[in-house]
Amino acid sequence: MTKLDLAAGLATYLGEIWGAEVAVSDLSASTAGARRHNLLFVAEVAGERTPLVATIVPAGETLINSIEAEAAVRALAERGGVAVPHVHLQRSDGDLVGGPLMVSDFVDGETVPRRVLRLVAEHGNGELIAHQLGATLARLHALDPSAVSVPLRTLDAPGTSPAERALAGLTTAVDELPRARPALRLGLRWLDEHLPAPPPRETIVHTDVRNGNLIVGADGLRAVLDWEGALASGDPMQDLAWPALRMWRFREDANEVGGFAGRAPYIAGYQGAGGDFDDARFEWWKVEGTLRWAVGLAAQTMAFLDGRVPSIVMAASGRRVPELEWDLLMLIRPAR
Repeated sequence: MTKLDLAAGLATYLGEIWGAEVAVSDLSASTAGARRHNLLFVAEVAGERTPLVATIVPAGETLINSIEAEAAVRALAERGGVAVPHVHLQRSDGDLVGGPLMVSDFVDGETVPRRVLRLVAEHGNGELIAHQLGATLARLHALDPSAVSVPLRTLDAPGTSPAERALAGLTTAVDELPRARPALRLGLRWLDEHLPAPPPRETIVHTDVRNGNLIVGADGLRAVLDWEGALASGDPMQDLAWPALRMWRFREDANEVGGFAGRAPYIAGYQGAGGDFDDARFEWWKVEGTLRWAVGLAAQTMAFLDGRVPSIVMAASGRRVPELEWDLLMLIRPAR
């Protein structure tokens, strides 16, 4: 699809929502996104120019949540004080642009992890960002899941607690891998032997808050991106543990949270905004997340190899699986 076609389609959809003639210009592709296309553009109405971002899911691509559900949870999060770009429109029938789409405000700042870490080194604001991120997650976890206007996905797996459901799903996913992965099997056994107590309250969980899905500036955290995998009900420690995986530190291993700060300011921000932190569950979800991402990357590579997603990003995913297996073994090794 040409830029001209995309611009015309976006102008049509925005014009229907805003009830005015819209001109779309300055259309360019963002570097963000492996499976979805993110396009930066300017919408002009009566001489007023507004920078926006269109997120387009290619036709035929499997959606984790529907576009309507993703937009609904973002709208609820925004009302709850979570830093998230405002959504102007969402459509599941985006035929004019090549697939389901969502259009949001453009938020200036860095998203590429290496650039985020360079910005942190320049401004010394890593602990501030960690504190803000903890507080943002606490606000998300305080929301009423039933208030999402379009239902979010749930884990369709046996088990009464989020950890049991997650483990059941992971076991199935590992069973379906085309090659045996002994390290992942060992990780599954560890997770089963160390199942934590259920959380006092299940909450909405984003599932992918981490360095790379944040917009950051000199003033700190500006927005949380990529809500496509949000769950209607889960353990809030899943969200809290995810950005602490070594995978998201980008060689800054001394800084547990995203490579930009240690755990202390992060947890202080979470608790200061009303969140309830549990160390045992946090550690369990770090192991679960490491194993889950290894399985996820293996699945992304298979999606490239079988022709479903012709993306070099997806093709390259498989090279990280052995690294994650090493991380997993380091997390579960017996204490000396």
